[in-house]
Amino acid sequence: MSALKKYLDKIKPAFQKDGKFHAFQSVFDGFETFMFVPNTTAKARGAHIHDAIDSKRIMSFVVIALIPCLLFGMFNVGYQHYLATGIATPDLVDSFIYGFLAVLPKVVVSYVVGLGIEFTVAQWKKEEIQEGFLVSGMLIPLIVPINCPLWIIALATAFAVIFAKEVFGGTGMNIFNVALVTRAFLFFAYPSMMSGDKVWVNGNYIDSIIGVRGVVDGQAYDAVTMATPLGELAAGDAVSASAMDTITGLIPGSIGETSVIAIAIGAIILLWSGVASWKTMLSVFVGGALVAYLFKDNVTDNFQWWEHLTVGGFCFGAVFMATDPVTSARTECGKYIYGFLIGAIAILIRVLNPGYPEGMMLAILLMNVFAPLIDYCVVQSNINKRIKRAAK
Repeated sequence: MSALKKYLDKIKPAFQKDGKFHAFQSVFDGFETFMFVPNTTAKARGAHIHDAIDSKRIMSFVVIALIPCLLFGMFNVGYQHYLATGIATPDLVDSFIYGFLAVLPKVVVSYVVGLGIEFTVAQWKKEEIQEGFLVSGMLIPLIVPINCPLWIIALATAFAVIFAKEVFGGTGMNIFNVALVTRAFLFFAYPSMMSGDKVWVNGNYIDSIIGVRGVVDGQAYDAVTMATPLGELAAGDAVSASAMDTITGLIPGSIGETSVIAIAIGAIILLWSGVASWKTMLSVFVGGALVAYLFKDNVTDNFQWWEHLTVGGFCFGAVFMATDPVTSARTECGKYIYGFLIGAIAILIRVLNPGYPEGMMLAILLMNVFAPLIDYCVVQSNINKRIKRAAK
């Protein structure tokens, strides 16, 4: 790494003002600060804390926390694929290789499109490259079904980065979670793929790479639909997956949202590093559990009320989406209110709107709008209490 640092220091003058490649200063700066902690500190008078942990390092922790979900999602894609072809006990290695080949292109497309737009905007505005998409680029492929075409992911990513982020001023200025805006765009533009009731186990191009062909009931296939637990609940059917399956994640669903265990590992990393707020995270589960218990009679007999917290995108949203430091509430008391309402609204949407089995996306986006109001009310309440104490 020291050799790389010396090389970057050597070529750095060429990318600075009046250098041969000064037009690409933003690109060079983005790469250098991603690889190494900057040796400069804030110069503004308002900055009173100087620390080596910058926002790129924080984003890196979130990406690391997402890796267990990514790896398990790759495995589960292959596992569900082989189950659909009639293989009762799929090979672990074959399942992972299949899922790796299916998921990796989606990750690449997400990063290429999103970072490409951010690099372009940074060059145009002559500013530093924003680092926020390091996380969004990983979240986007994890919250879509495996059957989602690459061109649709590219289109949705471009829409979200431009209209949910750059038009507001870039990283730290966006009102809505960028990854969830991507999912919302997919949901409203291509509802058949994002309804939350079914996922498709893709065959075709992966089969051609690894030299096999998907066969179901003796017939070759391109894709097979499989109902998710939420889809079965919405239809009023008994849930086929066991409680243990929903916890381990060996069920159909979006790539990174099925395994509670993988998400829990990510949550531990986020809480240990101090990146995510435990207050927001805990409040989401409390709000969801309370409403799920109140509406426990609205589900089938073989589905317990607490299982609402283990299926769909509930856990993933609580850990990685609701805790977004940019779009969530920032006051300590406000975090409790913000998280509780997300969990409660998500379950309300599920049990009262059978046309939309999943409610986490809409709940978080709705509360993104009200987060500033929650913080304002909390601050004003504190001010009023202090005024009353001072008047005594």
